Amino acid sequence: EVQLVESGGGLVQAGGSLRLSCTASGSAFDDYAIGWFRQAPGKEREGVSCISITDGSTYYADSVKGRFTISSDNAKNTVYLQMNSLKPEDTAVYYCAAGYYSGSPQWVLNYGMDYRGKGTLVTVSS
Repeated sequence: EVQLVESGGGLVQAGGSLRLSCTASGSAFDDYAIGWFRQAPGKEREGVSCISITDGSTYYADSVKGRFTISSDNAKNTVYLQMNSLKPEDTAVYYCAAGYYSGSPQWVLNYGMDYRGKGTLVTVSS
């Protein structure tokens, strides 16, 4: 069992930056991949980024490549999502999720997430 707590959401102007944090507890952090997906009103859920705690492999959706950076501090059981050059279309509730790492961060993000946090709202104004 893994518990996930997100923080760092808020309101920012277009072009600005935010950093989201996800702190995990309850199980062997090293065995997992931790990722972020987002859900905007009226839109489908989108997998944004994922990092393997096991080997450091990362995945980014095309919509955020070059703007978002995912990283982990294993000593703190925390994953960060640094979001730069934010756009209004990045507005969504961002959820942290965790799944047992199977070799592909992308696969885990899209199909293998077993645990999810409660989400944090990111609003980007134009």
